[in-house]
Amino acid sequence: MKALTWQGTRNVAVEEVPDPVIEHPTDAIVRITSSAICGSDLHLYELLGPFLDKGDVLGHEPMGVVVEVGSEVTQLAVGDRIVVPFNISCGHCFFCMRGLQSQCETTQVREYGSGASLFGYTKLYGQVPGGQAEYLRVPLADYNHIKVATDLPDERYLFLSDILPTAWQGVEYADVPEGGTLAVMGLGPVGQFAARVGAHRGYRVLAVDPVAERREMAARHGAEVFDLTDDVVAQLRDLTEGRGADAVVDAVGMEAHGNPGVSLVQKAVGLLPDPAARKLMETAGVDRLAALHASIDLVRRGGTVSLSGVYAGDADILPMKTMFDKQVSLRMGQCNVKRWIDDLMPLVEDLHDPLGVMDLTTHNAPLDDAPALYETFQRKEDGCIKVVLRPDAA
Repeated sequence: MKALTWQGTRNVAVEEVPDPVIEHPTDAIVRITSSAICGSDLHLYELLGPFLDKGDVLGHEPMGVVVEVGSEVTQLAVGDRIVVPFNISCGHCFFCMRGLQSQCETTQVREYGSGASLFGYTKLYGQVPGGQAEYLRVPLADYNHIKVATDLPDERYLFLSDILPTAWQGVEYADVPEGGTLAVMGLGPVGQFAARVGAHRGYRVLAVDPVAERREMAARHGAEVFDLTDDVVAQLRDLTEGRGADAVVDAVGMEAHGNPGVSLVQKAVGLLPDPAARKLMETAGVDRLAALHASIDLVRRGGTVSLSGVYAGDADILPMKTMFDKQVSLRMGQCNVKRWIDDLMPLVEDLHDPLGVMDLTTHNAPLDDAPALYETFQRKEDGCIKVVLRPDAA
């Protein structure tokens, strides 16, 4: 089959790889009809090479049709149309039973002290082949699926795999008071949905991004939008009676602008031999924290900062004095996809499209175009906000 594979920093390629097969009786094989490129895929493209091997299959936002099931699979049949959550969980362990599927004890990657395994996402998360491919093996398939209807387009459902529940969880964790103000830092795909979820819930949404096309899209869905300028925090504070927002969702994460020194260190680590680089990133890794620091600055006293953007540094320096003095609550974590599906399914199937799932994709393309579109997405060129790959397209 064709699959998008990692070849090196900023180097991905579509190659012929072996078709996946049933390895355990709880597996299923899915023919992929759509698979998106996620903002966190860019961390693999740019930064996390020491945890990847040449030829690893990428992608963790897929959906498709079941073509084969293992002998112990009882909840799926050939022909079922499903979305595949990005985290792989069992549904019955201590954490899954508490709605923390991203911490699943059955699939935790204990070698690296990480939570649940993820599709297409490095040794840190199990090195499980991903879904930017023609076919995907789904472990623990009775639980790791979201069954969907057959009469609506893929875009209605595809984003249930990751970014829509990630945004929903980010807003849940933000704990915005009724009628309150939510600020969203970063208007990539997760930030777009976080802003829309906030508007849907009746919050005032203030959203910040340096890219005009992203601001324009967010404005269509009810956000007040602002460029990323040196005084943007002061601007937003002025709009909230000088206090700041009740809550802030940081939807940017480790690749925030604002610290070229850290950027240089990250790139230098990536040039080390993999064992040395892995050790350094595990123990002395740092992120560019401009978005997080701005979020802490912007949130009002007693408010909440919710991190939806991915951070990976273990030596990050936080402004603890400020956080303590302002009595800031900080919540974060990989999304627990299955926890939020019952809340989200009625909204994505509502033909009025209250969360705008049909107004996010800017680039639909065959799988063969993936390498060029990784570069376009990473550079924020051509108005690129969300890429959806079609493995069965010509």
